[in-house]
Amino acid sequence: MSFFSNFSSDHCPGTITGNPLQGLSEKVCIQAEKIFDAGIIQTRLENYTATPVAFTPADPTYPLTFVSARSTSSVGTVTNVNVERQAEGCCARVQATVTVPIEIVYVDANGVEGVATSSIVLSEDVLMYVPPASVMPFTVTSVASCVSPEGSFDAATGTFSLSACVTCILKVAMQVELLVPSYGYCAIPPAQEYTQEVCSGFFELPLYPQGKPCSRK
Repeated sequence: MSFFSNFSSDHCPGTITGNPLQGLSEKVCIQAEKIFDAGIIQTRLENYTATPVAFTPADPTYPLTFVSARSTSSVGTVTNVNVERQAEGCCARVQATVTVPIEIVYVDANGVEGVATSSIVLSEDVLMYVPPASVMPFTVTSVASCVSPEGSFDAATGTFSLSACVTCILKVAMQVELLVPSYGYCAIPPAQEYTQEVCSGFFELPLYPQGKPCSRK
Protein backbone atom coordinates (compact mmCIF):
# COMPACT_ATOMS: atom_id res chain seq x y z
CA MET A 1 0.00 0.00 0.00
CA SER A 2 1.35 3.43 -0.94
CA PHE A 3 1.25 6.66 1.04
CA PHE A 4 -1.42 8.07 -1.30
CA SER A 5 -3.82 5.16 -0.76
CA ASN A 6 -3.24 4.82 2.99
CA PHE A 7 -6.47 6.59 3.96
CA SER A 8 -9.97 5.46 4.84
CA SER A 9 -12.30 5.22 1.84
CA ASP A 10 -14.91 7.69 3.08
CA HIS A 11 -12.96 10.78 2.07
CA CYS A 12 -10.42 11.93 -0.47
CA PRO A 13 -6.79 11.02 0.22
CA GLY A 14 -5.12 13.67 2.32
CA THR A 15 -8.28 15.24 3.73
CA ILE A 16 -8.48 15.51 7.51
CA THR A 17 -12.02 14.93 8.77
CA GLY A 18 -13.28 16.11 12.12
CA ASN A 19 -10.11 18.07 12.80
CA PRO A 20 -10.49 20.23 15.91
CA LEU A 21 -7.88 22.69 14.60
CA GLN A 22 -9.59 25.10 12.25
CA GLY A 23 -7.91 25.53 8.89
CA LEU A 24 -6.03 22.23 8.81
CA SER A 25 -7.18 20.40 5.70
CA GLU A 26 -4.54 17.90 4.61
CA LYS A 27 -2.04 15.30 5.60
CA VAL A 28 1.10 16.06 3.61
CA CYS A 29 4.24 13.98 3.19
CA ILE A 30 7.25 16.27 2.92
CA GLN A 31 10.90 15.48 2.36
CA ALA A 32 13.14 17.26 4.82
CA GLU A 33 16.45 17.06 6.59
CA LYS A 34 15.85 15.93 10.16
CA ILE A 35 18.45 17.11 12.66
CA PHE A 36 18.80 14.52 15.41
CA ASP A 37 21.43 16.51 17.32
CA ALA A 38 23.62 19.57 16.89
CA GLY A 39 26.37 21.22 18.89
CA ILE A 40 28.34 24.44 18.53
CA ILE A 41 32.10 24.69 18.91
CA GLN A 42 33.81 28.08 19.08
CA THR A 43 37.60 28.21 18.86
CA ARG A 44 40.23 30.93 18.79
CA LEU A 45 43.27 29.92 16.75
CA GLU A 46 46.66 31.56 17.25
CA ASN A 47 49.51 31.45 14.73
CA TYR A 48 47.55 29.19 12.37
CA THR A 49 49.50 28.53 9.17
CA ALA A 50 47.41 29.05 6.02
CA THR A 51 48.90 28.36 2.59
CA PRO A 52 47.49 30.78 -0.03
CA VAL A 53 46.51 29.58 -3.51
CA ALA A 54 44.63 30.99 -6.51
CA PHE A 55 45.89 34.57 -6.28
CA THR A 56 43.74 37.34 -7.80
CA PRO A 57 45.35 39.17 -9.52
CA ALA A 58 47.88 36.52 -10.42
CA ASP A 59 51.61 36.77 -9.68
CA PRO A 60 51.66 39.37 -6.87
CA THR A 61 54.92 41.10 -5.99
CA TYR A 62 56.34 39.85 -2.70
CA PRO A 63 56.38 40.47 0.19
CA LEU A 64 52.66 40.59 0.96
CA THR A 65 50.99 42.55 3.74
CA PHE A 66 48.05 40.84 5.46
CA VAL A 67 44.79 42.83 5.59
CA SER A 68 42.07 40.41 6.71
CA ALA A 69 40.61 36.95 6.17
CA ARG A 70 37.18 35.39 6.46
CA SER A 71 35.25 32.29 5.43
CA THR A 72 33.79 32.22 1.93
CA SER A 73 31.02 29.71 2.64
CA SER A 74 28.83 28.72 5.57
CA VAL A 75 29.30 25.03 4.74
CA GLY A 76 32.22 23.17 6.26
CA THR A 77 33.47 20.04 4.49
CA VAL A 78 33.33 17.07 6.87
CA THR A 79 35.74 14.16 6.33
CA ASN A 80 37.35 11.33 8.31
CA VAL A 81 34.17 10.72 10.31
CA ASN A 82 34.43 8.10 13.05
CA VAL A 83 31.44 7.26 15.25
CA GLU A 84 31.87 5.18 18.41
CA ARG A 85 28.57 4.34 20.09
CA GLN A 86 28.69 4.39 23.87
CA ALA A 87 27.76 1.32 25.90
CA GLU A 88 24.93 3.15 27.64
CA GLY A 89 22.35 5.46 26.09
CA CYS A 90 22.12 6.68 22.51
CA CYS A 91 25.15 8.97 22.58
CA ALA A 92 28.29 8.38 20.61
CA ARG A 93 31.78 9.77 20.35
CA VAL A 94 31.94 11.60 17.03
CA GLN A 95 35.35 12.41 15.56
CA ALA A 96 35.59 14.38 12.33
CA THR A 97 37.76 16.74 10.32
CA VAL A 98 36.06 19.99 9.28
CA THR A 99 37.58 22.10 6.50
CA VAL A 100 36.49 25.74 6.33
CA PRO A 101 37.28 27.63 3.07
CA ILE A 102 38.62 31.15 3.60
CA GLU A 103 39.62 34.17 1.53
CA ILE A 104 42.71 36.19 2.48
CA VAL A 105 42.92 39.86 1.53
CA TYR A 106 46.44 41.30 1.17
CA VAL A 107 48.41 44.17 -0.36
CA ASP A 108 51.54 43.32 -2.34
CA ALA A 109 54.85 45.20 -2.46
CA ASN A 110 53.53 47.47 -5.23
CA GLY A 111 50.50 48.51 -3.20
CA VAL A 112 48.11 46.38 -5.26
CA GLU A 113 45.31 44.79 -3.25
CA GLY A 114 44.55 41.15 -3.97
CA VAL A 115 42.91 38.05 -2.60
CA ALA A 116 43.94 34.43 -2.25
CA THR A 117 42.05 31.34 -1.16
CA SER A 118 43.03 28.94 1.58
CA SER A 119 41.38 26.86 4.29
CA ILE A 120 41.30 26.24 8.01
CA VAL A 121 41.18 22.61 9.11
CA LEU A 122 39.64 21.65 12.46
CA SER A 123 39.80 18.29 14.24
CA GLU A 124 36.62 17.82 16.29
CA ASP A 125 36.05 15.18 18.97
CA VAL A 126 32.62 15.52 20.61
CA LEU A 127 29.83 13.53 22.25
CA MET A 128 26.52 13.63 20.35
CA TYR A 129 23.20 11.81 20.13
CA VAL A 130 22.97 9.44 17.18
CA PRO A 131 19.80 7.60 16.11
CA PRO A 132 19.49 3.81 16.33
CA ALA A 133 20.58 1.72 13.36
CA SER A 134 18.26 1.92 10.35
CA VAL A 135 18.23 1.23 6.61
CA MET A 136 18.77 4.91 5.86
CA PRO A 137 22.10 6.14 7.26
CA PHE A 138 22.60 9.41 9.09
CA THR A 139 25.33 11.86 8.12
CA VAL A 140 27.51 14.28 10.04
CA THR A 141 27.39 17.76 8.52
CA SER A 142 28.83 21.11 9.46
CA VAL A 143 28.00 24.81 9.34
CA ALA A 144 31.05 26.99 9.90
CA SER A 145 32.13 30.63 9.95
CA CYS A 146 35.57 32.16 10.41
CA VAL A 147 37.03 35.65 10.69
CA SER A 148 40.67 36.64 11.06
CA PRO A 149 41.42 40.31 11.81
CA GLU A 150 45.12 39.72 12.51
CA GLY A 151 47.83 37.97 10.56
CA SER A 152 51.23 38.22 8.93
CA PHE A 153 53.01 36.91 5.85
CA ASP A 154 56.13 34.73 6.03
CA ALA A 155 58.18 35.36 2.87
CA ALA A 156 60.45 32.38 3.60
CA THR A 157 57.60 29.85 3.49
CA GLY A 158 55.09 31.78 1.39
CA THR A 159 52.38 31.26 4.01
CA PHE A 160 50.22 33.43 6.25
CA SER A 161 50.13 33.15 10.03
CA LEU A 162 46.61 33.90 11.23
CA SER A 163 44.81 34.64 14.46
CA ALA A 164 41.30 33.42 13.73
CA CYS A 165 37.93 33.10 15.48
CA VAL A 166 36.07 30.04 14.23
CA THR A 167 32.50 28.94 14.92
CA CYS A 168 31.56 25.41 13.88
CA ILE A 169 28.20 23.65 14.28
CA LEU A 170 28.23 19.88 13.92
CA LYS A 171 24.94 18.18 13.05
CA VAL A 172 23.74 14.60 12.99
CA ALA A 173 21.24 14.64 10.13
CA MET A 174 19.23 12.43 7.79
CA GLN A 175 16.96 13.00 4.78
CA VAL A 176 13.51 11.70 5.80
CA GLU A 177 9.86 11.79 4.75
CA LEU A 178 7.63 13.36 7.42
CA LEU A 179 3.84 13.27 7.62
CA VAL A 180 2.59 16.68 8.73
CA PRO A 181 -0.75 18.50 8.93
CA SER A 182 -1.17 21.23 6.34
CA TYR A 183 -3.14 24.43 5.89
CA GLY A 184 -2.95 23.99 2.12
CA TYR A 185 -0.88 25.84 -0.43
CA CYS A 186 0.61 29.24 0.36
CA ALA A 187 -1.12 32.29 -1.07
CA ILE A 188 1.66 34.37 -2.61
CA PRO A 189 0.86 38.11 -2.63
CA PRO A 190 2.22 40.36 -5.38
CA ALA A 191 5.64 41.79 -4.60
CA GLN A 192 5.93 45.51 -4.03
CA GLU A 193 8.39 47.09 -6.42
CA TYR A 194 11.12 49.24 -4.93
CA THR A 195 11.13 52.86 -6.03
CA GLN A 196 13.29 55.69 -4.80
CA GLU A 197 10.98 58.67 -4.72
CA VAL A 198 13.23 61.71 -4.92
CA CYS A 199 10.36 64.08 -4.10
CA SER A 200 9.23 62.12 -1.03
CA GLY A 201 8.92 64.49 1.88
CA PHE A 202 8.94 67.60 -0.30
CA PHE A 203 5.45 67.11 -1.72
CA GLU A 204 4.12 66.47 1.78
CA LEU A 205 5.13 69.96 2.94
CA PRO A 206 2.33 72.56 3.21
CA LEU A 207 2.14 75.08 0.39
CA TYR A 208 2.51 77.97 2.80
CA PRO A 209 3.90 78.12 6.34
CA GLN A 210 1.49 76.92 8.99
CA GLY A 211 1.00 78.06 12.58
CA LYS A 212 0.27 81.33 14.27
CA PRO A 213 2.70 84.24 14.09
CA CYS A 214 4.64 85.09 17.21
CA SER A 215 2.91 87.62 19.43
CA ARG A 216 4.68 90.82 20.35
CA LYS A 217 4.41 92.26 23.82
